[in-house]
Amino acid sequence: MLALFAFTSMEITLQLRLIALIAGSMLLGGIIGFERERVDKPAGIRTHMLLAGTTTALILISQVLVHQYMADDLPVNTDPVRVFEAIIAGVSFLGAGTILRRKGGDDVQGLTTAASLLFVCMIGAAVAIELWVLAIGGVVLALLVLHVVNRFF
Repeated sequence: MLALFAFTSMEITLQLRLIALIAGSMLLGGIIGFERERVDKPAGIRTHMLLAGTTTALILISQVLVHQYMADDLPVNTDPVRVFEAIIAGVSFLGAGTILRRKGGDDVQGLTTAASLLFVCMIGAAVAIELWVLAIGGVVLALLVLHVVNRFF
């Protein structure tokens, strides 16, 4: 039983690094979520943080799994796009829950929040593969769209 909890210092270092990536992703997702919460939208800071972190974690775990199978000389048939497909399917379900149409009208609400949920998945994916400039740039671009574009339209 104790063998299950016997980690090498390298394994612990790796896991701490993965936690740091997830935390960074959650922080960036939280910035967009804070903006959505500030304007009283259905998905706020916690939702955006958890979604960004989940995206990062799922990608990182899939990378670790592939690496473990390859290290054990087991045949691995891997396609990294499949992880993205699963994430997009899941976030689409969440995004659909934020979209509402008023009875008797054509007014649809929540589309921007649904799009921001999908966008934080991109940020989480960028962090997972350590594309920090893309992730931070994505946050800046999202805030520009949510603030600047909103003032003109």
